[in-house]
Amino acid sequence: MTYIKPKFRHPDLPKNAVGFTKTDYEGVISTLCAGCGHDSISGSIVQACYEMSIEPHRVAKLSGIGCSSKTPNYFLNNSHGFNSVHGRMPSVATGANMANRDLIYLGVSGDGDTASIGMGQFVHAIRRNLNMLYIVMNNGCYGLTKGQDSATADAGSVSKSGSVNPFEGIDLVGMALELGATFVARSFSGDKTQLVPLIKAALSHNGFALIDVLSPCVTFNNNVGSTKSYDYVRDHIEALAEIGYVPEKEEITVSYDSGSSVDVELHDGSSVQLHKLAEGWDPRDRQAAMSRLQQAKAEGEILTGLVYVDPDSKDLHEIIKSDKRPLNSLKEEDLCPGAGVLAMINDEFR
Repeated sequence: MTYIKPKFRHPDLPKNAVGFTKTDYEGVISTLCAGCGHDSISGSIVQACYEMSIEPHRVAKLSGIGCSSKTPNYFLNNSHGFNSVHGRMPSVATGANMANRDLIYLGVSGDGDTASIGMGQFVHAIRRNLNMLYIVMNNGCYGLTKGQDSATADAGSVSKSGSVNPFEGIDLVGMALELGATFVARSFSGDKTQLVPLIKAALSHNGFALIDVLSPCVTFNNNVGSTKSYDYVRDHIEALAEIGYVPEKEEITVSYDSGSSVDVELHDGSSVQLHKLAEGWDPRDRQAAMSRLQQAKAEGEILTGLVYVDPDSKDLHEIIKSDKRPLNSLKEEDLCPGAGVLAMINDEFR
């Protein structure tokens, strides 16, 4: 029974602003391979939600199929959850969000689940600016089916079996920018210092927030020649900025030299604070972000950090002007206003 976590907790564990300890944000013991980057991402989600004092019951976590989609079982045990079928997580998230906008939607997917069978759903979630955090645990291989190259595997990368991938990989960050995503970031599962504030900022963003997290597969894709291995990623990372997250109502301070930092205020009053490492970097410039991403690819760099954010983003509910009340609270007269209203609508088209 080693997979069962002990229920005993020290009575003096520190609590956050809503009275929860960090253990209240955990799940069951992971059954993923020891050292899997996905477990590090789960740990970062736990840390971010604990520090933000998010009540677990306010979160709806969703996933598809794959190693990554097992992870919602390993964090936020007291949250709402739905494990969908392969590639269909975005449509389930859309339906849930349309029914109740008051929950915080956190979708977890993988490079196969997103960049192959789920590509169409991924595209339309971005297009509609669905208010959710979409985390891709990207390891460039199919870990559940013996490590074949996925659609995000880079051309020329070598698999554990020794085969060389002849195809260009799909860059989900570049695609999201091109499609108009309003929050786009990339990180590394081994860089918790960067990933935790990115998750906080993404959860506070109003609209679709993508974080593409490079997450090495220790069993099938951590070998020499792989561009998704721990060693390769560490050697080729180029961070755009040092990232800090400042919650709403907390004093915003800047400890950097004048001109070397930027604050981006989000819709809820919280702020993303960036100490720019890349010269002239402005995360609110979509064209500059796309150009810098292409430059990094040409130079063999893996660009990480907050790539782009639109602080004035309008989510799907604002775009279609939907009712602010949850669907299950609407009464018959709200959903079926009667023949008179229908006649008025028809008259507008005559």
